[in-house]
Amino acid sequence: MGKEETKAQASPRSASQAGQERNGEPGGAAMKAKEGHGDPPAGRREEAPTCCGCRFPLLAALSQLALGASVSVLGFLMAGISSSLLVRDTPYWAGILVCVVALLGLVMLCVSYQPDEKTCVQFAIKVAYFLLSALSLIVCVLAVAFAAYCYSQITQFTCETITEACQCKLETVDPLSRTFMYKNVSNCTDITNTFNLYLLIQIVLNVLAAIVGFTVCFVMWKDRYQVFYVGIWLQSLTTTEVQQQKV
Repeated sequence: MGKEETKAQASPRSASQAGQERNGEPGGAAMKAKEGHGDPPAGRREEAPTCCGCRFPLLAALSQLALGASVSVLGFLMAGISSSLLVRDTPYWAGILVCVVALLGLVMLCVSYQPDEKTCVQFAIKVAYFLLSALSLIVCVLAVAFAAYCYSQITQFTCETITEACQCKLETVDPLSRTFMYKNVSNCTDITNTFNLYLLIQIVLNVLAAIVGFTVCFVMWKDRYQVFYVGIWLQSLTTTEVQQQKV
């Protein structure tokens, strides 16, 4: 008799739990949560692409900022060696452009992410970042070409110091050979050694900046119709997506 009474008492409880599960009360939800405890939330399946532990736009923007600042500082140092140096031989302009592109990339990260590019600001910044990155690629390649040409000339120079100036010739045998005059130079070694070394460093830095710019353009073009996140992913969007999928 005792066993039958306990079974009779247990049956209403099970019936009430079944009713709660049918009505969608917390009892059924708890069971479903336990069953799907190991599954990741559906709203977090698509995450921003990462590279070396951080998101790609952040890494690219920081790299462009570092390279652009280095090229700019070195270009101004080169311009301070002599007042006769051409603008094309002191490519600080390339570094300034790369810095502007990097700052635009950092601004792009601060724009709140909206799916499918629903905001005009996000789309405009993204297009501007792509176009300026392509422009910085072309400018850095030009800077490399100018620096390489100037370096090849300086290696063939024969120079002599003349009253706070350095006079250099390509061919000393030919009296009609082209002569280069660098003013406000105390010693010709500033041109043949120091300036020559700066040119080599400029070539390396501008090549790296061009590679970064090409990488940015390639990735943004490749992922144009794929998942490429820009800006900060709002937590509210992910929570609403999870709630909609649960419903």
